[in-house]
Amino acid sequence: MGEAGSLISRAQNFSCEGDGAVVRVSDFRKLYGKKLAVSGVTLDIQKGMIHGLIGPDGAGKSTLMKAIAGVLSYDAGEVEVFGVPVVSEQSAERVKPHIGFMPQGLGLNLYPDLSVEENIDFFARLRLVPAHDLAARKQRLLAITRLEKFRDRAMKNLSGGMKQKLGLVCTLIHQPALIILDEPTTGVDPVSRRDFWTILADLLKEGNVTALISTAYMDEASRFNQISMLYQGQVMASGKPESILALIPGSTVRLRAIPQIQAVARLGAEFSQVDPFGDELRVFVEDGSGEAAIQRVRELLTGIEVSEITASEPDLDNVFLELLLRREQSQGRSAPLPSGAPPELETERSIAIEARGLVRDFGKFRAVDNASFRVPQGEIFGLLGANGAGKTTVIKMLTGILQPTDGEGWVAGANLHSVGRGIKEHIGYMSQAFSLYRDLSVRENIRLYAGIYGLSRREMKARAEWIIAMADLSGRETELAGRLPMGLVQRLALGCALVHRPRILFLDEPTSGVDPLGRQRFWDILFQLSREERVAILITTHYMSEAERCDHLALMSAGKVIADGSPAELKAAVEKAAGKTLEIRTDRPVATLEQLLEKGFEDAALFGNKVHLLSSKPEADEQSVRTILSGAGIETHSIRTQPLSMEDVFIYRVTQVEKQQLARQEEATQ
Repeated sequence: MGEAGSLISRAQNFSCEGDGAVVRVSDFRKLYGKKLAVSGVTLDIQKGMIHGLIGPDGAGKSTLMKAIAGVLSYDAGEVEVFGVPVVSEQSAERVKPHIGFMPQGLGLNLYPDLSVEENIDFFARLRLVPAHDLAARKQRLLAITRLEKFRDRAMKNLSGGMKQKLGLVCTLIHQPALIILDEPTTGVDPVSRRDFWTILADLLKEGNVTALISTAYMDEASRFNQISMLYQGQVMASGKPESILALIPGSTVRLRAIPQIQAVARLGAEFSQVDPFGDELRVFVEDGSGEAAIQRVRELLTGIEVSEITASEPDLDNVFLELLLRREQSQGRSAPLPSGAPPELETERSIAIEARGLVRDFGKFRAVDNASFRVPQGEIFGLLGANGAGKTTVIKMLTGILQPTDGEGWVAGANLHSVGRGIKEHIGYMSQAFSLYRDLSVRENIRLYAGIYGLSRREMKARAEWIIAMADLSGRETELAGRLPMGLVQRLALGCALVHRPRILFLDEPTSGVDPLGRQRFWDILFQLSREERVAILITTHYMSEAERCDHLALMSAGKVIADGSPAELKAAVEKAAGKTLEIRTDRPVATLEQLLEKGFEDAALFGNKVHLLSSKPEADEQSVRTILSGAGIETHSIRTQPLSMEDVFIYRVTQVEKQQLARQEEATQ
């Protein structure tokens, strides 16, 4: 096997036993002082597989991964890697040369002031990669990650997605047999996430590399061959995605209902998962299939106008949430918000935010280029875009933190160029960074923000009680904010942004790194704020499932708004231009992807044991795919059309813009 032709490593001196288990963990237990972090975890990771760890912050994922990587001791149980019991520093050192470990956090294993190439060379020397091997390995990895033209760029000047790809290159440079990646795509935009998974598919296609990966994105769970769901340090469920789906049978019913808020209230009293997605509702009906599930929903909505009602199979998000809800013995719904409209609310659909040709330059760099959109009162408006697309800069201009270089904007009726302190009374802002004081308690943070906004003692007390109930912080009022789980931290931060009951709320990636249940509760609150109090909400997010929940979306790329509309309108436009998604199931999904890419299906991507591709001619393309795969000796199990997802829409739009930019550059050089 040639060096340039393969990145598949050979774990010399180690061999897997008969069942092909690269990693065996049995009754694993780890304490931090008196706190039990992981207890009784048992799992096997098979050779050549992608094994996923899913769970909330504090579930024990990172602890388990560090122990397997040989960089963390444990208190009880057994950890065996490549047949070697990892029980001491000496045994850990025996397996480390054959492991690639990438810790959680964008670029945290890299050196900010070193260039892309210097980082790679440093890790190569650290891992004793022979000089005569390094050039070929580096060239191959830079090509597959599309970092070749950024060799000389300092790591600190890379986007989040590029940092993660560089981190992966440095993790793989010594050709490990086992790669351990701790939430490698958290905070990374969908295009970079797709690239990341394509890279992994290419690296794993020969089956000699095994991957253990944790993720905060439930839509990525279906990409794994095996899944272990962790919660409070224990495994809730483990197995193939399809076997986990079978744990809680049921249906997801989708419908439109008017009035929506009444439908949510009725359905929420019966079902644990009732989620608004724009003007659509999605209801998980346990033990109900097809027409029976639809009938149950219809019966609960007597007297409410119902349309476009359908039922489909649930996804892993439904199952995981249901398991979490059962575990907590809770319906998972947030406390009701106080009734009454925010102060000075004009009309139900008055314009809360308007951007008209906004421009922001930083020296010669244009971060925002002619951005225009409107947000009515009571609407949840989403800004989507890759890292560096300009989303945060737009929010900073609209909140008065940055002055626009050009263009105009209005927030709560005030012009951005003449904004004064008065506007602060009408807006709440939750920044992308941690917006609380870690060394203050929950109640002290609330009091601080209430004081900043000039609330009276009586108002402060009432709002503190509301925030504590909304954020589910009862009994934790005296705990330091820095010691709370991420989900509670974000709800407390939201509460502090809402302490003065603003009519407009700006949220910059508020749920990044929060577990699925925490995100569901967070969005319950946003829905109630928008529907009951008519608060206008502008939110940025990397979660495509969250984008679906917005009433309206604007997609940004390179500082420009490249598409806007409701989720349904954006999907319809892409379907008209590019077609529907074909889902292909075969006996060899990685080989299937390789064959389709070779034959010109450039949109093909791996999704767990399936391959997805966009097709404007589904019937013709299905026949072509079957012919290609038959000729390659690949057995096709099924090919079916699927509705477009927001990830499909986002990737298509951004890719089209990139193609147009490349075409213009090529024309300019001719």
